[in-house]
Amino acid sequence: MKERDVHHIVNEIVQELSNQAKPQKNRKGPIPIGVSSRHCHLNEEALNVLFGKGNSLSKKVDLLQPGHFAAQETVMIAGPKGSIENVRVLGPLRKDTQVEVSKTDAIKLGLKPPIRESGELADSSPITIIGPKGSIYLEEGLIIPEAHIHMSTSDAQEFGIKDSDIVQVKTNNSRRSITFDCVKVRVSPKYVLEMHIDTDEANAANVKSGAVGELIKVEDSL
Repeated sequence: MKERDVHHIVNEIVQELSNQAKPQKNRKGPIPIGVSSRHCHLNEEALNVLFGKGNSLSKKVDLLQPGHFAAQETVMIAGPKGSIENVRVLGPLRKDTQVEVSKTDAIKLGLKPPIRESGELADSSPITIIGPKGSIYLEEGLIIPEAHIHMSTSDAQEFGIKDSDIVQVKTNNSRRSITFDCVKVRVSPKYVLEMHIDTDEANAANVKSGAVGELIKVEDSL
């Protein structure tokens, strides 16, 4: 056997062993699904106006993502055609105040907010927020949140995807299974694996919080 043939065989064996040692990146699920009702995020300035200076948020229940919680406090939100009471405030406080609603909520308010990632407020819809001590008007601050997945760094490695990748998620509901397209992945070592959809999306798929879905990478669906 020629020396070059021996080198070729050795290289093939080394490559095969290397591939076996690499973590598999074909995980598809399950993806826990959480349904997000309409809610509000406040900054410190808004908190002072709505609930009185020096007040802080009171925790009602912890959310799945570490450090995040639903507060005891609620507000009313109002648009040109209607208002919605008892909108839950979520903590902790943020840099910018924003309100997240479903399309159905937006119709009731008489507004047309864009579908956005949380925090992307430029050119979003105006909204009035009313608390027990005062009210604020935001020229920008109302959005319909896009479906997204919170994922830890280790989960991302298993799925073979990275932060800001766009994937699909198929719900495991044989009676009304649907596939969500354009689901953005948010990766952080602080995150716990969970997909977030709004109430309209949950109703369309006939799912509740605690349901699961199957992650499909876009290239796998082509």
